[in-house]
Amino acid sequence: MKSLYALFKPTSPPVRITSAISSAKKPTSLANAPPETHFVSLIHNSKTSLQLHQIHAQVLHYNLSSSSLVTTQLISSSSLRKSIDYSLSIFYHFNPKNLFLFNALIRGLESNSRFEDAVSHFILMLRSSVRPDHLTFPFILKSVASLNFKELGGALHTMTLKSGLGSESFVLVSLTDMYVKVNKLGLAVKVVDESPHRLDSRGTILWNILINGYCKVGKVRKARELFDAVPQKETASWNSLINGLLKNGDMGQAKDVFDQMPDKDVVSWTTMVNGLLENGEHGKALSMFSRMLEEDVKPSDFTIVSALKACAKIGALEAGSSIHNYVLENGFRLTRGIQTALVDMYVKCGDVESASEVFKEVKGHDIHTWSAMIWGLAIHGHFEQAMQCFRQMMYAGVKPDEVVFLALLTACVHSGEVELGLNFFESMRLDYSIRPTVKHYTLIVELLGRAARLKEAIGFIENMPITPTFVIWGTFFCACRVHRNFDMEKLAAHKLLELETNHPESYIFLSNVYTAVGRWKDVKRVQELLQDRRVDKHPGWSCIEVEHNVHCFVAGDRTHKDAKRIYGKLEETMEDARKLGYVPGHEWAVHDIEVEEKEETLGIHSEKLALSFGLICSSPGTTIRIVKNIRICGDCHSFVKYASRITQTKIVLRAVKRFHYFKDGNCSCGDFW
Repeated sequence: MKSLYALFKPTSPPVRITSAISSAKKPTSLANAPPETHFVSLIHNSKTSLQLHQIHAQVLHYNLSSSSLVTTQLISSSSLRKSIDYSLSIFYHFNPKNLFLFNALIRGLESNSRFEDAVSHFILMLRSSVRPDHLTFPFILKSVASLNFKELGGALHTMTLKSGLGSESFVLVSLTDMYVKVNKLGLAVKVVDESPHRLDSRGTILWNILINGYCKVGKVRKARELFDAVPQKETASWNSLINGLLKNGDMGQAKDVFDQMPDKDVVSWTTMVNGLLENGEHGKALSMFSRMLEEDVKPSDFTIVSALKACAKIGALEAGSSIHNYVLENGFRLTRGIQTALVDMYVKCGDVESASEVFKEVKGHDIHTWSAMIWGLAIHGHFEQAMQCFRQMMYAGVKPDEVVFLALLTACVHSGEVELGLNFFESMRLDYSIRPTVKHYTLIVELLGRAARLKEAIGFIENMPITPTFVIWGTFFCACRVHRNFDMEKLAAHKLLELETNHPESYIFLSNVYTAVGRWKDVKRVQELLQDRRVDKHPGWSCIEVEHNVHCFVAGDRTHKDAKRIYGKLEETMEDARKLGYVPGHEWAVHDIEVEEKEETLGIHSEKLALSFGLICSSPGTTIRIVKNIRICGDCHSFVKYASRITQTKIVLRAVKRFHYFKDGNCSCGDFW
């Protein structure tokens, strides 16, 4: 115990209660004070930390700071408002400390992710001869699980048994959950087996925790055995198995279990929608959401957000707009989460105007809504608007985080604002003490590379405090290729192979180097190496929404029911494009980022197929919107420009890093992406 106490020795309160004390007058006699319940009611009804401080001042004024009931409520309410240091100050000013104060403080520390402090104050509780009860253990066990302190968890388990609390429902649930989280599944099973509630309805949550735990570590068969052993299968038990299967990536079995459920609640449907979304099955997630509405099940806010995220992923603007209308027509409260998801959906589906309208309706923007809007303007190439939005955020007193700086750097990359981008990077580090991530470093390399400042880029890479990753060298390679610097290009390609020998893109990068200079023997050698090592490739795809249905294509795809018409339209458009000067760019047969097929499928990359389908389904004057999960190759970019000119159609294509707006043979990126 001494070693634990030394490790987690409580520190003195970091914040004094000066704001409350300074505003309190000379203590008044208790005879004239309102009852304790009056202050408890005020504390519960307080809306802000400032109001809570003012109430605390009145507590001091009426000399009620010695009231255990009032002090406990002050600690709890302050913790709920994330003012945990203020809670600590209140705690340390109260003596003698009792069970209620310790419970309130340990709970507050755990809920504010101050896990080590929670453990240290639990030890202080024991040293103060205050005996923990059934409300203490759940929160200290959560802290132990978060810290992965397996031995301490076992000691606490023994303590619950000695204290006669081993059969308390809250304690049993917390013990089972703790053992699952520290990967002691055998002990978790033992807790459930020895539980007096294992065979009644009160034990259902214990079984559910076990099922989720085994699914999480990939032991699906054991999870299914546990599910079959559950004595009383409630809807929550079915939901737990489905959730576990989805988290393990077993979507087929999850769907089978879902279809077998006798009664489905909103949690069941939401679990399926979000699970499919998390597994990359965005179209299926939307279909499941539609099926949910057809079954007259009202979605929760979380379901709505998940469905909107699915729309954003595949650019399903019509579906997203329909969900927006559903929310407005069915009395949903436009929470910040839903509004942020709407802004993100409209932005990623290419409708910046609607995103701006939703953004303007948000009352009290938080960092997430600001980030979504700035990011959206950045990827659409609206540099000035992005900067204006950032200025408004600063005027509103919202402190930028690392995501906002990613958006700002992205805006600078797409507009060629090198010096401003470098200034943002330095400001992030020096003014806001935000440690740059790999993504920030990658954007600086791209910023310098696009401006042909390759020597600065390589110097920046060599002086980074982190080891350059595959993505960073890949970004530098692309810049070298654009500016035709073969020596640096080759250096970057070899760095890629050193870093990621089992990554398909590294071989494709190197193959591109040799292709660019006509060294065909070396191209063949690298491609044979790729095949010999059996490196898995993940194909690129392109999606297009037509009449509320999303259609996805991969390179060379002939599975679509209208494949014959699609290929006919593609050949027709290509022939017209050739007459205007289009020449297929064979140097893009194996290109920098995408992992689509080689020269034999150059003419049928996924974006060409999606475009052709859009052309045969749309009427004149309609905007065609395409979403691609990776970067568009140079040949396809050239072809789409010609197609926009030939068909007099506006084409919006979202690639992995930015939007391309094609019209009358031109692109908004200026052929620089």
